[in-house]
Amino acid sequence: MKLLSLAVVALLVACGSSPQKLILGKWEAENAVKITVEFKKNGAATLTMFGQTLRGSYRLNGDHELEWTVNGRTTKSKVTVTANELELTGDTNLTIKYKRK
Repeated sequence: MKLLSLAVVALLVACGSSPQKLILGKWEAENAVKITVEFKKNGAATLTMFGQTLRGSYRLNGDHELEWTVNGRTTKSKVTVTANELELTGDTNLTIKYKRK
């Protein structure tokens, strides 16, 4: 019975969502400035801020780095993503927290 329980736990852990899957969708920043981002499966991204929408691309380098290009500018951020929360920390250690929209 213990062996079966361990096998079920191992299967559940193995089936957990990867950051590449978790990041997909629309996110809204948790601050006073209205910022939304959307990450699509094909590597496309949109950033909407102050009513202006910018299109770009993104990719995850491993599980903890987001590299994205918007308006010809490429930045890298440390990324932490769960099913409902996304945190991006840039070079200046400024962290922006997002909630799934």
